[in-house]
Amino acid sequence: MNQSLNLQTRLRRRRSQAGFSIAELMVVILIIGLLATQVVPSVLSRLGDAKWGKAKADLSQINQAITQYAINNGGREPDTLDVLVAPDNNNTRYLEQTVVPKDPWTNEYFYQPSNGGQPRELTCYGADGAPGGEGEDRDMTIQQVLNGEV
Repeated sequence: MNQSLNLQTRLRRRRSQAGFSIAELMVVILIIGLLATQVVPSVLSRLGDAKWGKAKADLSQINQAITQYAINNGGREPDTLDVLVAPDNNNTRYLEQTVVPKDPWTNEYFYQPSNGGQPRELTCYGADGAPGGEGEDRDMTIQQVLNGEV
């Protein structure tokens, strides 16, 4: 009988000691919150860097496709970027995609063929999709990419 009472007492102690106290849980939540405040801004800034990296790669790829088109068409550049994704008379497609890529913010890239000695314009207008701006809204031109400025 003494042994069964001793066993019951031990079982009650184990049950009362099982799990975590509110204070322990609050400490863990606090630590996770502090870590998140350090990690999240870093991750978000890297996401922005990745978007600009994609825009830079897209501008280079589109620029190469325009140059190849001009070589194949007697120096004449396409009037629009749509020409680069449609097969021409020789069944040549200048961009692998079936649609002209959009910038990482889902805006159209701005394109204007060279004219009267002016170089072609090929620009990503950034997050706002409008000329000018700073930070995420800044512009990136093919000239900046080719000159290594970005």
